[in-house]
Amino acid sequence: MISKTISMKLNILLAFFLLVIQNIFAQIIVTEPSIPVESQAVTIIFDATRGTAGLKGYSGDVYAHTGVITDKSSGGSDWKYVKTNWGQNTPATKLTRIGTDLYQLHIGPSIRSYYGVPAQDEILKMAFVFRSSDSSKEGKDTGGTDIFVNVFKEGFIVKFDLPQNNTLAEPGQSVDFRVSSSYDADLTLWINDLLVAETQGKTLDHLSVFNEPGDYMAIAQGVYQADTIADTVYICIREEAALIPMPVHYKKGINYLSDSQVALVLWAPEKEYVYVLGDFNEWRPQNAWQMNRDGDFYWLEIDGLTPGKSYVYQYLIDGALLIADPYTEQVSDPFQDKNISSTVYPGLVEYPSGKTAGLAAVFQTGQVPYAWEVPEFEAPDKTNLVIYELLIRDFHEDHSYTAVIDKLDYLDSLGINVLELMPVNEFEGNSSWGYNPSFYFAPDKYYGPKNELKRLVDECHKRGIAVVIDMVLNHSFGQSPFVQMYFDGGKPALNNPWYNREHNFTNPDAHWGYDFNHESLYTQELVDSINAFWMSEYNIDGFRFDFTKGFGNNIKGSNDSWGSLYDADRIRLLKRMADQIWNRNPDAIVIFEHLSDNAEEKELAEYGILLWGRMDIPYAEAAMGYHTSNKSDVTRVLHTSRGWSKAHLVGYMESHDEERQMYKIKQWGNASGSYSTKNPETASHRVGLNSLFFFPLPGPKMMWMFEELGYDISIDFDCRVCEKPVLWAYYEIAYLRNIYRIMSNMIHLKNTYDVFSKGNLTYSLAGSVKQYRMSLGDHHVFAVGNFDVVPKTTSLLMPQLGVWYEYFSRTTTDVTNSNMIITLEPGDYRLFSTMEMDWKTPMSPVETENVSKMEDFNEIRFFPNPSKDRIYFDQPLLKLEIYTMQGLIVHNQLGKVGSEIMSADIQALTPGSYIVLGMDPDKKLRVGRLVKE
Repeated sequence: MISKTISMKLNILLAFFLLVIQNIFAQIIVTEPSIPVESQAVTIIFDATRGTAGLKGYSGDVYAHTGVITDKSSGGSDWKYVKTNWGQNTPATKLTRIGTDLYQLHIGPSIRSYYGVPAQDEILKMAFVFRSSDSSKEGKDTGGTDIFVNVFKEGFIVKFDLPQNNTLAEPGQSVDFRVSSSYDADLTLWINDLLVAETQGKTLDHLSVFNEPGDYMAIAQGVYQADTIADTVYICIREEAALIPMPVHYKKGINYLSDSQVALVLWAPEKEYVYVLGDFNEWRPQNAWQMNRDGDFYWLEIDGLTPGKSYVYQYLIDGALLIADPYTEQVSDPFQDKNISSTVYPGLVEYPSGKTAGLAAVFQTGQVPYAWEVPEFEAPDKTNLVIYELLIRDFHEDHSYTAVIDKLDYLDSLGINVLELMPVNEFEGNSSWGYNPSFYFAPDKYYGPKNELKRLVDECHKRGIAVVIDMVLNHSFGQSPFVQMYFDGGKPALNNPWYNREHNFTNPDAHWGYDFNHESLYTQELVDSINAFWMSEYNIDGFRFDFTKGFGNNIKGSNDSWGSLYDADRIRLLKRMADQIWNRNPDAIVIFEHLSDNAEEKELAEYGILLWGRMDIPYAEAAMGYHTSNKSDVTRVLHTSRGWSKAHLVGYMESHDEERQMYKIKQWGNASGSYSTKNPETASHRVGLNSLFFFPLPGPKMMWMFEELGYDISIDFDCRVCEKPVLWAYYEIAYLRNIYRIMSNMIHLKNTYDVFSKGNLTYSLAGSVKQYRMSLGDHHVFAVGNFDVVPKTTSLLMPQLGVWYEYFSRTTTDVTNSNMIITLEPGDYRLFSTMEMDWKTPMSPVETENVSKMEDFNEIRFFPNPSKDRIYFDQPLLKLEIYTMQGLIVHNQLGKVGSEIMSADIQALTPGSYIVLGMDPDKKLRVGRLVKE
């Protein structure tokens, strides 16, 4: 075996040159003159065949989206003085076609004047993304990064135009050297301390043939008057990869051998060679850092590492492709990491800007293993789950694992027994739902360090709550190294081991990212390793798999645009994956978002898989008070109504994908006379009514976060996947808190009394008056609710005479006639029981302080206060609500961007104290108290 010793000395010259290692054999941009000076004009020549080649072969107009990086920029993504908004076509940014796939852009009369950069700002680089006129196609640098061109000040400058720094070449290959000088100077070229060329003037050209493998350093030196300037580039002439058997116990990715030694393993069939670049070798391809080869595996041991230090690294494949380790457990991102606060992720390793580009991987030796307080956890019975679906980004303004931990007592009191986290593995960008996955073994850093995720799982288990994570294995997005390793012409290459070149759906709306080929044994091995990793490393109790209809390669055409028809091959693949999960944990929770025809769902359910049961539409219709054509029929929330023998249907009234029922009721609710479901307090009562006819019914149930507080912001607020306001202050409003109280008690009944899970069920759930009855031994329960907007009289066929207990009113009824007649006002509901069932005690005042305290929210400032007639706000608002201290809404205003709320007329309010809730243009909730005189 070959070990490499770390050299900690960084090459000082690298700090001065931002040309990255990906541009090895050709440049995506060249400039004329070759030394762009800020006070002079420059012509940019763009080769559309280089980099991502997104504009290769394009025949339309090409425009530049361009700006500069200055000394005021926080990093490479912080463009300044950008020319036009994205998608805006102007003559100043239009390129001229000068040949096939070749374009030029004139920047003048000077770089500084073209961009409008003031004299006090130092220009470091020009930044470019080239695009088609309709912005549907882009030309970017290799790896999808922005394109940068260094900018110089006036003065004596000597630089290499060719070759690129850190050039990798083959033995016998000729290498062109071109040295440019801003003045006529004495120019010399040295290679490994040997003078190979010299001239007097502004350019020096030289051709060298490197016959012997080795690492070479070339120095260009210029002498002008009393000044001597030098530039340096490194060239690696590649030697053949060493063919050495890999130790059998090594796994793909990072292998920690000791506190100072790791072994890196990459599986890369059909690749010729791989170099490791990183903090440990000055980010230069050197033969000592070429990976050993063993068949399709490439591996390298690295020692001399500092225990506890984080090292950033990448793989350079065949001299042309630079990727992060696809099996890394942490990603370093040059653009997104700088937007992660130190509060959420303390001590995040810094990206090596100026030394490389694109996403990189991170390893850290000497890590202290997480000490699990609950190393073994028994998940609840899968037929009796109450799942809370949660997006960490929008659950708390800190968007962190830690913030969720701080709210676990609130969720525990609600009664849920499963926390389902929307995707937490690394996805593209920071603010996202997470269905654009890029790395499958790395938790997303926007939510915090990995040990905080482990602590979240641990704290859930301490409370008897299982943890399920949303896993996206239908597709990956373009930042995934698995995609990038075999990619051609904007699609996965035909030889990609894991992905289909074409989607298996002809419906473009069913295309997300790049489609996994689940028939491939390599994909199956990858899928199994992903699932096994999260179960073993993070003690995850199971998975909710996104869009499982996408598994399989059978083409879904126009007759089956969403893949809902029975597909035996797909079923085979899905069962195979589930079997592998259960082989590792027989009690693992496996949930599919499948939503196919019933025949396929039934077969999967009978196999032991839980399936999402979308019921948002009929429940919303019921709560709004609309019942024609059976539109409020909620019968299909029952697995038996679908012909299933097992209670494996996960019913839900809300999910991340569907509109919030409180929003629907308040927007479109029905009314009759003075009774209107749109009234906020009435709407909340209708949500409680829905809860009685949802949670206690047999089978697992799911709820979307804040459903228990009557969250009423539309799913399409700003945009469907945009950040939503975090409204914990809703818990301060009595009638909204009552939703929490009702749901908590419905869940409590489900979890406490066997009659709800094991009892014999009869029901009538289609009309405006809905009812169900459950019986187990001598325990009978009977629920009835009026979903209409007018009073209704109905009869209840009581299975037993005598004393019945009404759960909500805590009263008793002496039933003397088995046909009991009852009249219900609109929205009223009853739950009768032959056994007195306990009412779960609401959270105590001490506990509620941890849910939402007034001081936890930004203050809304207004004057005068106290006030008699009108209050004025010191900042604009998009939404304003004023509540009584009992939670009744008495004032409601909606603004919009450009027409914000600046004052409110409160003359109609009676004297007293009120809660004022306002949402500012940043979607932050602001809270205050008003005294009306």
